[in-house]
Amino acid sequence: MHTKLDACLDTINQVLLGKEAQVRLALTCLLARGHLLIEDLPGMGKTTLSHALAKVLGLSFQRIQFTSDLLPGDILGTSVFDKDSGQFLFHPGPVFAELVLADEINRATPKSQSALLEAMEEGQVTIEGATRPLPDPFFVIATQNPISQSGTFALPESQLDRFLMRLSLGYPARAAEKALLLGEPRRSVLPTLDAVLNHAELAKLQAEVPKVRVSDALVDYVLRLVEATRTQPQFAWGLSPRGSLALLAAARAWALLAERDYVIPEDVQAVLPSVAGHRLRDQADPAGHGGGALVQWLLREVPAL
Repeated sequence: MHTKLDACLDTINQVLLGKEAQVRLALTCLLARGHLLIEDLPGMGKTTLSHALAKVLGLSFQRIQFTSDLLPGDILGTSVFDKDSGQFLFHPGPVFAELVLADEINRATPKSQSALLEAMEEGQVTIEGATRPLPDPFFVIATQNPISQSGTFALPESQLDRFLMRLSLGYPARAAEKALLLGEPRRSVLPTLDAVLNHAELAKLQAEVPKVRVSDALVDYVLRLVEATRTQPQFAWGLSPRGSLALLAAARAWALLAERDYVIPEDVQAVLPSVAGHRLRDQADPAGHGGGALVQWLLREVPAL
């Protein structure tokens, strides 16, 4: 099974060049049954990564382009009257796919954002009084542009907290960009990808993640990290219990990807920036994006043993 996970990583890395660390984190997020927020400039490969993940994991894929006039019904679906049967027939919306790409989620109104975020949290949606379960597995990859803020509705902290991880792809290295310029267009490579995992294999891997062993000493390290965010004066607020659970789940999935059945402090340190960065704010700038510097402080100052 681990050879298949390596094959997944290798296949995606052939499409998204020079982003091995981010691809590994994205797969970690999906194995831990989390949702992923990718924050980056246009044209960095956010959509390509989402397409490649769906292809390799054999998941049905839908993209929702969020705009200011998007309505909750455009995401969830609507009931249409059928005159032949004399009844309302439900037409499911794009949220009923296994992997949903919510492109530029901060461009939609809070009402439309909350429709998707309820689906993420509950694994089901309630439409016109009827509760409909979403497919299993169900993953959301949301993207937003951190630079262009005009005409956007920033996700509040309570909704950011629903994402297990936040990633930024960043500019490619020179060698990777050269290979990209000399190679085939990415759009022609994506359709050639084959599914490496089927649904049963993916479900089995996800079931293995909670079984990865965690020692008392490692849990104490996670608690020291969490307590530092709650007690140190530079943090506007601390990590919530959901944040500490997310950190442990991501560390377990990272260890599984490294072919280990136990977690070590390096696993926690590898996932901490992605898991905690969007959940933390600097006391001096509670409305800003100071999470990255605070995470580096935690890695530097909190002892692992």
